Amino acid sequence: MAAGSELSYARRMQGLATSAAVVLVMVALGCRGSDSPSAPTPQPGATIATVRIVFLGATTRRTDLPASAQACVNGVGATHIHPSWRGFAGIPLQPVPPERYELTFTDVPVNTRVSFRINDQNACDRNPTGAVTSNVLANDVRLTQNATTPGNGDEPGFAFTITTNGAISQ
Repeated sequence: MAAGSELSYARRMQGLATSAAVVLVMVALGCRGSDSPSAPTPQPGATIATVRIVFLGATTRRTDLPASAQACVNGVGATHIHPSWRGFAGIPLQPVPPERYELTFTDVPVNTRVSFRINDQNACDRNPTGAVTSNVLANDVRLTQNATTPGNGDEPGFAFTITTNGAISQ
């Protein structure tokens, strides 16, 4: 290789390396998470309450999931919740190994029926989207699957109403 072409090749490689580094930094910043979900600013005068959502499920992936569930597992990713009062945005649940996930929200509208869905990889053999249908509690009250939520079509979810003192009704 001639000296000029070696220099040109080296500059191209350096440019590619710099571009790759910029992309990696952008991806890392875009995927940066937090330990707690950021709450939207409540409307002036809105009454809100705190709810702790708990999902009783293994925090490690099951080894007995069939190969047919792999697309679902890949689609679900980390176990997460889609709350209606947050526009059904996906928010990762915090694992509490070995058999529980939880997350506390401080922005739930009072005396309003709200709903949510939890997606978990380990539910992919029971539901093609990994939507969970049991073992969910809100402020220590066991919920029953009693709602549908938007997702890949209508997906099973949970609904409840909370009072100012944190009491849950379904």
